[in-house]
Amino acid sequence: MTALQDRAARKAAIVARLMQLEQDELATAQAHHESFLADARLGGREGHDRDELVASRENADLAAAFDHPVQAHHAKIDAIENADFSVTDTVRPGAVIDLGGRHLVALVSTGPFEAEGVSYMGISTASPIYQAMQGLRAGETFTLNTREITIEDVM
Repeated sequence: MTALQDRAARKAAIVARLMQLEQDELATAQAHHESFLADARLGGREGHDRDELVASRENADLAAAFDHPVQAHHAKIDAIENADFSVTDTVRPGAVIDLGGRHLVALVSTGPFEAEGVSYMGISTASPIYQAMQGLRAGETFTLNTREITIEDVM
C-alpha cells in the first residue's frame, strides 16, 4: 500500500466514525423527540383534568425543543455525505488536521470521538480556529487568542 493509499484509508476510517457518531446522535435526539411527543398526546376521552393538560403542554414544549437537535444532526449528516474527504495537503472543509497531538476534522462541530485509537474532534468551518488556519499547510503556523500554533500534518 502506498503512503497516499494509507492516508486515504486512515481518513476513510475517521470519516466513517464521524458519520457513525452523528447517526447515533440523531437517533438519540429522535428518540427523545418521539418520546416527549407521545407523552404530549392526550387520551381519547372527552374530559381531561388540569394536571393532564399541563403535563401534555410541558411534553409538547419538550418535544418542540428536541426538534432543533434532530434538524441539526440531519444537517450535519447531509454535510458529511456531501463533503470532499479526499486526501489534501491544505486546510479546507473535509481536511483532517494534526496540531501536535490535537486532531481535528474540519467540517461540522462534534464532541470528541475515537478512530483507530486516536482522539478527534469535529470543528465547524465557521469556527475561529478553522478561520485562522484555512488554506494553510503542514509546517505553517497561525495565531489564535495570542497563541501561535503549528500545523503538524494535514490530510
